[in-house]
Amino acid sequence: MSQYKIEAGTGQYIGDRQEQQDRVALFGAAKAPGFMMAVLADGMGGRTGGAIAADQVIRTAHQLFDEFSPLNDNIDTMLHTIALEAHTIIKLSGLTAEKEPHSTFVALILTPSGTAHWAHAGDSRLYRYHGQAFAERTVDHSYVEHLIGKGQIKREEVVHHRLSNILVNVLGSLQKEPFITLGRHDGLKTGDAFLLCSDGLWQYFSKREMGVAIARHTPRQCAELLVDKARERAVGKSADNCTLAVIKLVAT
Repeated sequence: MSQYKIEAGTGQYIGDRQEQQDRVALFGAAKAPGFMMAVLADGMGGRTGGAIAADQVIRTAHQLFDEFSPLNDNIDTMLHTIALEAHTIIKLSGLTAEKEPHSTFVALILTPSGTAHWAHAGDSRLYRYHGQAFAERTVDHSYVEHLIGKGQIKREEVVHHRLSNILVNVLGSLQKEPFITLGRHDGLKTGDAFLLCSDGLWQYFSKREMGVAIARHTPRQCAELLVDKARERAVGKSADNCTLAVIKLVAT
């Protein structure tokens, strides 16, 4: 039995866009007491197209998590299925709507046995912290990360690279099937925390800044603080949609 309780909150800001095309949600599992999911999608593909894609990611995640039973189902398999089913439906939606919707995807599942599972496609990120100490984050499925992996550029050069916004993996692409990267952490304890966020947020913060904000505030306060600070730092630029979810494990 876990010795902590889960506190969570979400936040969004439309930025300088005409429409909010990010989506975020928190769910409990209908057939799995004690399990929870956070899922975030950053939709792209022209006006309204991105919203179609991101809505579908959330809808698919909710439906499959409602059907999930720990007695019969595997968490990682479910995460794969969420991404692949959403990908297929987004492609079909694009054909019928004559648009080209696509979306990133990042999801986190916490279990009552103290394990965290996550999956992602694209550049929406998951960060894991203990207290304010950074532990790890997902690696973007982007062209610049490909260049870093090949040693062709250094990580500090990414923010100024002219191709920094090019993704090599998304849901809904008509050109290629997506691949899903999975992660896991066992032994969750009081003080652990997770941040899911779109690129409209993480581009304005260091991982240390985000860790301090998470450790010192409730999830709702943290979400408000980070959104406000992102708005402040985006002044003079064309700010993207900004979306996040904060999940903290606190003492009972």
